[in-house]
Amino acid sequence: MKILCISDQIDPLIYNNRIKEMYKDVDIVLSAGDLPMQYLDFIVSSLNVPTYFVFGNHNLKELSYYEKGMSSTHTYMLATEKMKHFHGAVYSGFQVKKAKNVLIVGCSGSLRYNNGLSQYTEHEMKWKLIKMLPQLLVNKICYGRYVDIFLTHAAPFNIQDRKDACHKGFKSYRWFIKKFKPKYMIHGHIHLYDVNEPRITEWEGCTIINAFSHYILNYEE
Repeated sequence: MKILCISDQIDPLIYNNRIKEMYKDVDIVLSAGDLPMQYLDFIVSSLNVPTYFVFGNHNLKELSYYEKGMSSTHTYMLATEKMKHFHGAVYSGFQVKKAKNVLIVGCSGSLRYNNGLSQYTEHEMKWKLIKMLPQLLVNKICYGRYVDIFLTHAAPFNIQDRKDACHKGFKSYRWFIKKFKPKYMIHGHIHLYDVNEPRITEWEGCTIINAFSHYILNYEE
């Protein structure tokens, strides 16, 4: 299974009229945040595959609709079906989702640094993770595992994060990885401007991937 992971930067390799040709074998799209909804709309309309996203700490004009509106119950349809929302992607922030046979847990936002929208303290993020425990237990009972992919905007603390207040990772994400054993963690938030800068880290049996711009994950079921 091929998964297109994106975050933080509109990639001209994707945002062009050859997207169907170049990414025709993609099965799922995961967005790790800080991307305009119109970009996701273009990808969904072009590839017509399940697309899941979390918000970052920018591009937040529609945040209130998803987090205070129908985010937990609203079902979004693919581009070829009757659309129930014009963007056609599934919001996965602080929710547990199933895409094909892949179990996804999503978390929006970054560590709080200036009291802006979609920013959380360590305590707030830990509590949001704990509130998903009933859904995770259902996954364990039904599928024999809690989660396959942990989709976030921010990185874990001291793993692919930065030292400045804005880009520090969450310690609670390290707890989540240790406790629930996802195969992969996909995050954004950390821009990679040096091609030699690593984007993949193995930690506690989890492959942690920075999805900046785009990354193709060959997921083995």
